[in-house]
Order: sequence, then C-alpha cells, then structure tokens
Amino acid sequence: MSNHHFDRLEGQDPDQREAGLFARLPGQISHAMTNAPAWADYLAGVAPDAIRDRAALADLPVLRKADLMAAQEKTPPFGGFAAGDASSFGRIFMSPGPIWEPQGEGDDPWSAARAFYAAGFRAGDIVHNALAYQMTPGGFILDHGARALGCAVYPAGVGNTEAQVDAITALRPTGYAGTPDYLKVILDKAAELDRDVSSLTKALVSGGALFPSLRAEYKSRGVDVLQAYATADLGVIAYEAIADDGLIVNEDMIVEIVRPGTGTPVADGEVGELVVTTFKQSYPLIRFGTGDLSATLPGRSSCGRTNMRLKGWMGRADQRTKVKGMFVDPKQIAEVVARHPQVARARLVVERSGDQDAMRLLFEAEGAGPGLADALADSLREITKLGGHAEQADLGSLPNDGKVISDERNYKS
Repeated sequence: MSNHHFDRLEGQDPDQREAGLFARLPGQISHAMTNAPAWADYLAGVAPDAIRDRAALADLPVLRKADLMAAQEKTPPFGGFAAGDASSFGRIFMSPGPIWEPQGEGDDPWSAARAFYAAGFRAGDIVHNALAYQMTPGGFILDHGARALGCAVYPAGVGNTEAQVDAITALRPTGYAGTPDYLKVILDKAAELDRDVSSLTKALVSGGALFPSLRAEYKSRGVDVLQAYATADLGVIAYEAIADDGLIVNEDMIVEIVRPGTGTPVADGEVGELVVTTFKQSYPLIRFGTGDLSATLPGRSSCGRTNMRLKGWMGRADQRTKVKGMFVDPKQIAEVVARHPQVARARLVVERSGDQDAMRLLFEAEGAGPGLADALADSLREITKLGGHAEQADLGSLPNDGKVISDERNYKS
C-alpha cells in the first residue's frame, strides 16, 4: 500500500482492470443463477460464459428497485435474489420502500474502507459516525469500512446533538462520518455551548448532496470534507479523493450509465441512470439500476487513481428522492394521501431550509378542517420516518404533470 492509494488496484492500467472484471463476470453470473432462484428466472436462457464484455452485458435486462420490491413482496424477504436464506446473514436491514437488504460477507461488506482512505483517514483515527444505525444499513456501511481500515468508531447515530458534542469533547475524534448537513448541526451546537470540537479535521459524508457552499463553510471551520456515493443495496459505488475532481468508481464493480427506462448505454459524458454489477457472493446484483442519474468524466483523476470517474449524483431517473440520507418513494406519498380521504391531490416538495433538507407536502382539499395539515404532517413523519410540514394549496393550483415528488434543491450552490 502506498501513502496515496489504498492498494495497488487503484493505480492499475484501466484496460487491465476491465479485462480482469470481465474475466470474472461469467463465473459471477453462473454463481447467481445457481444459488439464487430469482436470478435463474430473471436470466433464463442466458449463457454466462458468453458475457465477457460490455456489449454482451448490455444485452442482459436491468433489475430496477421496483422489480426488486415486487419480487420481495411476492417472496419475502429477498425475493429470491440472495444466495442464501435470511438466517444465513449476520444482519438484515429494511430501507424505505420497503426493500430488505442482507449484510454481505467479509469485514467490509459494503467496500467503504477505500473511501475513508481517500478522505484522509488512517489506522488509529477515531471516527464519530453520525449516520443512522436503526433498521437501515447506513451506519453499518461506514462503521465497517472505518474499522476495516483500523479506525475506532463511536456509533453516534442521529439525534441528541448535545450528547454528541459531549462525546466529541471527551473522545477527541479526528474525523466525522455521516450526512453532509448534520455535521453543521453538530458544529453549530458546539459553538452555542462553547465546546471545543476542533479535533475534527476531516470528514467522509454520504446520504445526501454536499453543496459547494457547505463544503466551503466546513473548510473555513477547519474540516476537510470529501464525499462517497453509496446505496444500501450496493455499498460504496464511488468516492472523492480530491474535492470537485469527480467521484472515482470503486474497485470490484462494473458501472454502466444507461438511458433512463432502458438498458441501453449512453455515450461517454451523457447523463443517464447508473447501473451497477457487483461481485458479492452472498447478494449478487447484476445490472442493478440505482435510479440515480450521473455521467462520466473524461480522463483520469489527478490523484493518480485510474478508474472511471463520475460527475456525482445528478438527480433521480424516477421520482424516488433521497432526503437526509433516506429515500422517499412516491408510493409512500400515496399512502399518506390514502389515510386522508379529504385530500384530492398532493405533491411533496423537497427543498433546502438553510443548510438542511426540508419536506413540504402541498395538498388540495375541499372543505378541509383546520387540523388536516397537522394530521398530514403526522402521517408523513410516520410513513417516511422524516419530519416535514403540510401546506394547503388552492384547488386546481398544483401542476398536472404527473409529479408526486418534486426535488427543488439547487445542487450547484
């Protein structure tokens, strides 16, 4: 391992990396079809040994979250796509949707250690991990990655900010891990309480957009922040090594960018949906559609890592939207509305309030009582597990454009 790279894989010749991945792919497809019954059905008629390049891979169907959710509903918990039953996994998680996810194999099941290393973390660091540990795998993704690197982890989770400030004051962690905006909550609370949290000098953030203004503020407060792009199903897909130099695709996965709603790869640099193939044995995912939009960047990173670079998260190919590190699905908004028959139409607006994500449920209702907005806000919190408020709109004022969720955050500032 060099001082600059996690391991030799990061600096290998791109053609060598590509050849190695596609030499392994037929075996991975065969493993999935043999050990996970849903993959045998989904890829029926496919000859694994024939899938040895990107053109052949592009002929396989894309498995999207909606397909996975339907399969899991029919055959719980994993829809037949895991290579083992529920009792064979160390942990089982539930993400909004709901989607059930098993914890994969190894000390770093979601391949997060590489992202920590690129963000400047090293063995012996203490990491204050403020990503949620309850139900969803987010906290564990970062926890395992940091510990695999040799760091000690304080599992702070989310909330009880004053106690988190106390922990930082006592433990003197060198780094923060969690969502981008919660770090500001912690720093602001520490300033309010006149507590010294200057031990925090670096951060790896995920689960939300790192806005340029927020990164600049953290820099002015002595914290260098880099980000990782991860999903509950796949783990860390890409990560930053240098701010604003693109996100470098993780090793041991094949990333494609396809035209949304299809499986057809787009031209280099064109925006499309991220589709990922992994080599995990216990939970093999082949051409898994993330629903997230991105595009490739030309050339290599100036840090010397040679893998494909992504522009970063550029929105959703569907209306499923990430808020404070948690996905909110149109199906959940429909469930909120179904609880309140007075509501004729509704639209969830996701925006920024200061430096934090905020949700506003606009609704149309005829003859609504004064308590309807509060009742809708309560339902929104119960179903999405996220706070927001509801606001009545004039009848006929909501756009008739098919949108259930409107993401109105500005990702450029």
